[in-house]
Amino acid sequence: MTQDRTQPSAEDSLIARYFKPLATDPGAFALVDDAAVLSSSGDDIVVTTDAVVEGVHYLSTDPPDTIARKALRVNLSDLAAKGASPAGFVLTLALRSKEDAWLRPFADALGEDVTTFACPLLGGDTVSTPGPQMISITAFGRVPAGRMVGRTGARPGDVILVTGTIGDAALGLDVLTGGPAAAALASDPAAREALVSRYRIPQPRNVLAQAVRDHATAAMDVSDGLAGDLTKLCAASGVSATVDVASVPLSAAAAGLLGRNAICVETLLAGGDDYELLCTVPPARSDALIAAGRVAGLAVTAIGTIVAGAERPRFLDGQGQELALKRLSFSHF
Repeated sequence: MTQDRTQPSAEDSLIARYFKPLATDPGAFALVDDAAVLSSSGDDIVVTTDAVVEGVHYLSTDPPDTIARKALRVNLSDLAAKGASPAGFVLTLALRSKEDAWLRPFADALGEDVTTFACPLLGGDTVSTPGPQMISITAFGRVPAGRMVGRTGARPGDVILVTGTIGDAALGLDVLTGGPAAAALASDPAAREALVSRYRIPQPRNVLAQAVRDHATAAMDVSDGLAGDLTKLCAASGVSATVDVASVPLSAAAAGLLGRNAICVETLLAGGDDYELLCTVPPARSDALIAAGRVAGLAVTAIGTIVAGAERPRFLDGQGQELALKRLSFSHF
């Protein structure tokens, strides 16, 4: 039987209905082509990619709008850590079904973030899968030539800075899965909801991208846990670090749980999905980056110092004693 070429395929119809409105960049060609053009405008193009998989990076019961936001924002967080401004992204969706009840809120939330972060859809692919759903995004950013901030520039004496608060997302997942935090916060729905929101909807710190570019010697985002990610940054730079654990910024909910011994500090230091920025900055510039955060309404906190050496970073308690962490980060395998 000859296919009627005047009728769009199911995939074409899905793309036109849900995702064509998100392709606002002229280089996307309204998603009618199988490639896009991204103008460099003389800048370097920064490329990053992350996938979120059902059962690994989000729960099957998570609302589709939060899944969409998380899928894009984890990539935007990488761009922020490189000092790059968002330019666009491509999207691959592996779906079990194409129900409007799931796709409509997913696409609407993605569209809102496209506008909020000025990061249009450029193209992508949709496929079916019998297994867990998967959303993979490759994001592109622009940075002045030669100005991308990598992981290799940290030097002894640099101050270690982090944005926001650490450990909330891990606690949010604990709440959703009925762990110790869920039991301890059973009578505090506001705290439970705040922590769950931190897990489901990352807050990428793109507002600080220029300040990172102007002041940081090295940077990355905290995606797999502060302890593990600082270890990665130090290894890439060929240095070590000391961290004052008492200085690590915590939310009121996290601090309360820790103070009641409902959780251990390792849960906060090694938990994933914070998507805060981790930067190393020369002492003479640290106040400038902290001030930039203040202007943006975002806390930036000094938590330690880069030191010479090749050993793992040391995490010191209030008495200056090193904490023995059994794990440093979330592991995907």
